[in-house]
Amino acid sequence: MRAMQWPGGGKQVPPSICSQPCKPGWRKKIVKGISCCWHCERCDGYQYQHDLYTCKMCRFDLRPNKNHTGCQPIPIVKLEWSSPWAVIPVLIAILGIIATLFVVVTFIRYNDTPIVKASGRELSYVLLTGIFLCYATTFLMISTPDVGICSLRRIFLGLGMSISYAALLTKTNRIYRIFEQGKMTVSAPRFISPASQLVITFSLISVQLLGVCIWFAVDPSQALIDYEDQRTADPEMARGVLKCDISDLSLICLLGYSMLLMVTCTVYAIKTRGVPETFNEAKPIGFTMYTTCIIWLAFIPIFFGTSQSTEK
Repeated sequence: MRAMQWPGGGKQVPPSICSQPCKPGWRKKIVKGISCCWHCERCDGYQYQHDLYTCKMCRFDLRPNKNHTGCQPIPIVKLEWSSPWAVIPVLIAILGIIATLFVVVTFIRYNDTPIVKASGRELSYVLLTGIFLCYATTFLMISTPDVGICSLRRIFLGLGMSISYAALLTKTNRIYRIFEQGKMTVSAPRFISPASQLVITFSLISVQLLGVCIWFAVDPSQALIDYEDQRTADPEMARGVLKCDISDLSLICLLGYSMLLMVTCTVYAIKTRGVPETFNEAKPIGFTMYTTCIIWLAFIPIFFGTSQSTEK
C-alpha cells in the first residue's frame, strides 16, 4: 500500500464516500434510493436544526441563533425617551403646557375684569383643562407600557379632546340659541347661565367616560408584546414590540366621540358665522373648528397609511 501512487502523486488513499458530513445548521436530505448518500440543506428563515435530518420552526417569541443550531429570545423594543420620535413631541408638549399654564395664570389674575368675564370664565377654564390634558397625554404615550399606563392611556387619550370640544360646542350652541331667540323675542333663552353651561359640558364629557368604563368592562386593559408587527424576513432584524392592547380600530373608536363633538361644533360655528363682529367668540371658534376639521381629515389617512411603519 505504501508503494501505491494515486492521481496527482498523492500517497493517501482517496476517501470513498458519497457525501461529506453536513455543517451545523444544515440537515441531511437523503438521496432517493441511496440511503448512504445525502444532500446538505440549510435550515433557513426561522428554522433551526432539530436533529441530523430535520429542521423545525422556532417558537413565535424566539428566533434562530447565528448558525441555526438552536433558538434564542427575540429582543423586546419600545419607544425610548431618547428617541427623536419621543424628544420632539415632548418638547412641543412642554411648550404647550407652559403656554396653557400662562393663560390660566393670566385668567386667574384678571378674573374679575370685563374681558375675562365676557369670554365665559367657567367654560374657558374647562377648555384650558382639556388643552392641558391633550399635551400631558404625550407623556403617557411615551411611558413604558404596563397595566397602569395602558389604563391611563385609555382614559386620557380621548378625554382631553372631549373636554375641549364639549366646552367649544357648549359655547357655540349658546351663541346660536341667543341670536336665534333674539330674532323671535326679547326674552333670553333657557340654560345660558354659567351653572347651566357647566352642567351641559360635563354631561357631554360624561358620555366619553361612560364609553371608556364600558370598554374596561368588556376588554380589561393590558400590555402585550407584539411579535408579528416586526417579524422581518431576516431573523436577525426581528423584534418584539412592547405596547398596549389598543388596536388601530379601537383607537379610532376611542376618538370617535371627540370627532362627533367636533363636527357638531363645526355645524354650529357655520350657523353663527354671521353674528356681529363685536361678539368676540363666534368667529375665532369658527376659524378653530374649520382648521381642526382639516387636521382631522389629514390625520385619519396618515394614521392608517403608516400602520406598518417601524416607528408607528
